[in-house]
Amino acid sequence: MEGYDAGTYGDRFAEVYDDWYDDPEGTATAVDHLAALADEVAENGAGPRTGAPDTGPRLLELGVGTGRLALPLAAAGLAVTGLDASPEMLARMAAKAGAERVRAVTGDMAGPLPDGPFDVVVVARNTFFNLTAESAQRTCLTEVARVLTPAGRLVVEAFVPTEERSPTSSVEVRSITADRVLLFVDRHDPVAGEAWSSFVDITPAGVAFRPCHVRYLRPDALDEMASAAGLALDRRAADWAGAPFDDDSPQHVSCYRLA
Repeated sequence: MEGYDAGTYGDRFAEVYDDWYDDPEGTATAVDHLAALADEVAENGAGPRTGAPDTGPRLLELGVGTGRLALPLAAAGLAVTGLDASPEMLARMAAKAGAERVRAVTGDMAGPLPDGPFDVVVVARNTFFNLTAESAQRTCLTEVARVLTPAGRLVVEAFVPTEERSPTSSVEVRSITADRVLLFVDRHDPVAGEAWSSFVDITPAGVAFRPCHVRYLRPDALDEMASAAGLALDRRAADWAGAPFDDDSPQHVSCYRLA
């Protein structure tokens, strides 16, 4: 997508992200899952640590955004580092209560990642697919393997692509009011495994474009890419609550360990 880079999504969505994607129940379930996993990893032997002592297990969130997961995880006692390519997203997080507990790092998920070591690395809400080149996705997974503790885990939350075979495009009206029209424009190439979209937000003040470009993978392809980076699938569920994953699951929460 011309004019689109690693920080574009976050910079364009930062002002609306919390309003559009607020999910208190889902967030609480994810936080509970990740906190328990981090405690489990630390108890099973996380290996040697470097730097100052932490108050709890160490977690790195890739694509931390406005702090939806990072802030409650830090409040729960984890030592949280949040990486994002968008200064606008990080500024939104910095303005929130408890942000001083999160170590915020401006950077690309493709690396280099903060050194850690980390007990858990998490990339939630399809964010791994925001890496729009295969090389970037592979480099990210290799970097994750580098910064994990020996007992550490990578957790990826992502949608399961459909079995479409032909390119599609659409324009959808999402909202109409007296002072606003919100359109969603989408183009999808299932052969390339890529989708390009944009919310077109029209108000009397002007037009705002909120674009997104993703390169998506089916779970088995993600497993193969992770294996090449030295990571092995530990377990997979259909959601953060641990529902069984099957062929009809629309999304997955997958946990990887060092091979």
